Amino acid sequence: MNQKEIGITSFDELLTGFLRFLEKEKSYKKSTLNNYRSRLHKMKLYMLTYGIDFYTPDFGVQYYEIYLSEHNITIPAQKSVFTFINRLNAFYSGEEYIIQRSETIELLPEEYEFALKKFDAKCHEDGNKENTLQKKNFFLRCFIKDCIELGCTSLPELHASQVTRACLRVENKDSWAVIRDFLKFLAIIGNTEADLSLLVPHYQQAFKVPVTYSMDEISKFLGVIDRSTSIGKRDFAMLLMAARMGMRCGDIVSLTLEDLTYVNDMLLFSQQKTGNGHELPLLPEIKEALEDYISNGRPETSDRRVFIRQLAPYQGITTSALHFQTTGYFHIAGIETEGKKHGPHAFRSSMASSMVNDSVPYEAVSKILGHSDPNVIKHYAKLNVEMLRQCAIAVPEPSGTFKEFLQGGGSYAEIQ
Repeated sequence: MNQKEIGITSFDELLTGFLRFLEKEKSYKKSTLNNYRSRLHKMKLYMLTYGIDFYTPDFGVQYYEIYLSEHNITIPAQKSVFTFINRLNAFYSGEEYIIQRSETIELLPEEYEFALKKFDAKCHEDGNKENTLQKKNFFLRCFIKDCIELGCTSLPELHASQVTRACLRVENKDSWAVIRDFLKFLAIIGNTEADLSLLVPHYQQAFKVPVTYSMDEISKFLGVIDRSTSIGKRDFAMLLMAARMGMRCGDIVSLTLEDLTYVNDMLLFSQQKTGNGHELPLLPEIKEALEDYISNGRPETSDRRVFIRQLAPYQGITTSALHFQTTGYFHIAGIETEGKKHGPHAFRSSMASSMVNDSVPYEAVSKILGHSDPNVIKHYAKLNVEMLRQCAIAVPEPSGTFKEFLQGGGSYAEIQ
């Protein structure tokens, strides 16, 4: 049964029917209903902002992904949002509602739990965020369980064979770095006789060549934005900054009016990812787009951020909204995106590729894009297609027995 079959013609009707269903048929408490009502109204505002009239399960999944990309929330909070979307989709489709089982953490022996708590406290002091702490805790619990199965009854008895064999059981090799830090910590606080961290293998993920789009595709993308509307003026200015200046999505939506220094035609801002200050020239076409938006499209508001929602409350636009708009314009422009990332960050990698192929020094590219890690420069070499072509070695002419074989003489066995 779909939305039409259950008599729902708008999101308002879906919202009302869903809340009534939870209250009357599932006997949800008032506090839970208020929580769901709040989530539904946030979703409604999001749909209104982007002109989405009808809810679909596909939109629900997309909304969930965009919500997580913008909000740095704990794993339990992520599961709560996921459960909300699943319940809404089940009601929409007229399917049987399945209550999700609550997950419980299997406690380890007290000695191990105590060590994990001390390591968690140390990581917290080092500035690890909640999501990172939870991921580390999960990795270490899996590792410790394997060690116990391999015969380690207490931490002082942990030895090289158990550590090595437990590491070989690991499926997610990113956890090796966490295990290494944990074992080093155990040695420092005296829980193990030796530093067993030296036995943990090292693993580095292979570098993936970033997704890029051609300059023609980017021009086509920018060309479909309707600059006669307030939303179009805003979106054009934002996406022009991504395409021409390689700015990160978070930096664009965080810009304030004070960051625009028209006197020297410079853009001064603090990077959200690194916290470092960054300075970029305010290109004439971007300056013109900004002035057009601020003068003719930006709502009146006390919010000092440059880019503002077009519906009340008039506050700064979010990264998820920018990502959603970008996806829509790719679709309108008819640009092939299957198997390729198609968010604002794709313009950043496209700009890097264009610069290195135009022989701009890697150090200059790194400085323009505001990278803090000097090692990132070596990745640009993999984007430098034209330079790599110059390094290609011609295939040597065949000779000897191999040449004779290619010409139809001899046998495969003779060239082994």
